[in-house]
Amino acid sequence: MKQLMLGNQAVARGLWQAGCQVVSSYPGTPSTEITEFASTYPELYTEWAPNEKVAYEAAMGASIGGARAFCAMKHVGLNVAADPLFTTAYTGVGGGMVAAVADDQGMHSSQNEQDSRNYAVAAKVPMVEPADSQECASYTQEAFRLSEEYDTPVLLRLSTRVSHSQSLVELADRQELPLKAYQKDPGKYVMMPANAKKRRLVVEERMKSLLDYAETTPLNRVEEGSDRRIGVITAGICYQYVREAMPEAPVLKLGLLNPLPVDLIKKFAATVDTVVVAEELDPVIETHCLAIGVAVKGRELFGGIGELSQNLIREKLLKEPPAPHLASLENLPVRPPILCPGCPHRGLFFTLQKLGLTVFGDIGCYTLGSLPPLSAMDTTLCMGASVSGLHGFLKAQGAEAAKKAVAVIGDSTFVHSGITGLIDTVYNKGLSTVIILDNSITGMTGHQENPTTGKDIHGQPAPQLSLEGLCQAVGVEKVLLADPGDLRAMEAAVKEALAWEGPAVVIARRPCALLKGVKRLPPVQVDPNRCIGCRACMRVGCPAVSFGEGKARIDETLCVGCGLCVGLCPKNAIREESGK
Repeated sequence: MKQLMLGNQAVARGLWQAGCQVVSSYPGTPSTEITEFASTYPELYTEWAPNEKVAYEAAMGASIGGARAFCAMKHVGLNVAADPLFTTAYTGVGGGMVAAVADDQGMHSSQNEQDSRNYAVAAKVPMVEPADSQECASYTQEAFRLSEEYDTPVLLRLSTRVSHSQSLVELADRQELPLKAYQKDPGKYVMMPANAKKRRLVVEERMKSLLDYAETTPLNRVEEGSDRRIGVITAGICYQYVREAMPEAPVLKLGLLNPLPVDLIKKFAATVDTVVVAEELDPVIETHCLAIGVAVKGRELFGGIGELSQNLIREKLLKEPPAPHLASLENLPVRPPILCPGCPHRGLFFTLQKLGLTVFGDIGCYTLGSLPPLSAMDTTLCMGASVSGLHGFLKAQGAEAAKKAVAVIGDSTFVHSGITGLIDTVYNKGLSTVIILDNSITGMTGHQENPTTGKDIHGQPAPQLSLEGLCQAVGVEKVLLADPGDLRAMEAAVKEALAWEGPAVVIARRPCALLKGVKRLPPVQVDPNRCIGCRACMRVGCPAVSFGEGKARIDETLCVGCGLCVGLCPKNAIREESGK
């Protein structure tokens, strides 16, 4: 039986079919849905971990315990998990260990572009990359087989386009596997220098064996073509672009990205006039080809920024205009992101802008507080950097700057990597004011639970981490709680924290307006007789509020009745339902 599936959904199906038993992940677009779909299979134990390093380590622990285990993350999450990744390349595995990493070419939902193939090369672990949903399922199963046969963790590389596109998947039954017996083996798993030196030799021998596998595996295949003027070497989503743009061209489709084959590439190159490498971001395949003496073109044609497309390939390789059915796909209107109507972060950022503060930001929905008209964020680097970054900033700027600067960080991001920054601030006698935006969910990636919500991945009750208690436990004496929907209370709390002679934390607590349990209030209304057209209500940047014909307008289909604009109107022209 076949079923239409998202790439991420197909990976989850592949986990189930492969007999995987343990899944631990941290949500990160475009990888999030893998674990969400995996949680629907009762045979799989699934969990949200506080961050990617913990998720990888938990999955590796399950592998050492004899189970097939898996974790998923986005490309920047692999930075967080890199420490255990590099060492587990030395230790090898017990049960199969697979980690999915989803790259975000084009930065649809990320702060940078990274090519995770470089991690596979540097860590000396095999990496496979599917090009459609069927391959997402089958490559996941093959990755577990490779992991156990070659005693290594395996990386499964995805991309936004593969993760979030749909194609047919042939469903198969689950492979039920017994738990492998655990055997104490310090020489394999205790990576002190004496043992690591021995395992280092094992890694090199493994890569040699995997290179032999790369030459013959069905993951790498040659597709013949009638027009032999140009042969294309490609992988992943770029394969789909090439096949659509150049259906007559010979193609070497690579499914195993590390190690890359040698003889297979040389034989393919000998059958065509010109060899082109179609790959996004870094010239990983191209560099390999040049190193083995195969002349190719790649980066000089396509560059190394953003995504490729069918049209770009047609233009660069065939010198042809876009195909008629593709011509309209690349000029869609821009839809800039914006905080949702009723978003609790809006009131906080309005307050921070009003106070003229320097704001060290973090990764989450609240990053949108940097955009006009709020324009209330100065920096965003990576998860957790707001807290530690502000601490360093104030050490450089001095005590006076502490009265005019804050860090903002979400509840999930604080647990992910903000706690250690706060500990650093307290331990080193910092003066930071840290504002935790507690919207009761991991909002940016689509409403996943986290340790502060009191629910597990299945929505069942779980121990709830107290942010107030945690902050006090690490030594913060001034911990305040405020509702960002109450502008006066929010402003008072921020001012009190800034006046405190030492580290202070303000917890801005109001649930995300999109949560199912949050009651949507009736939309507010504008009294045109009272409205003087001052535009004060426009200062919060709510998409439900607009301006026309000299008066404010409320879109009742968008307004959730949060009342933030009500408090801003100097003439009481915006009122709750029935003018109350």
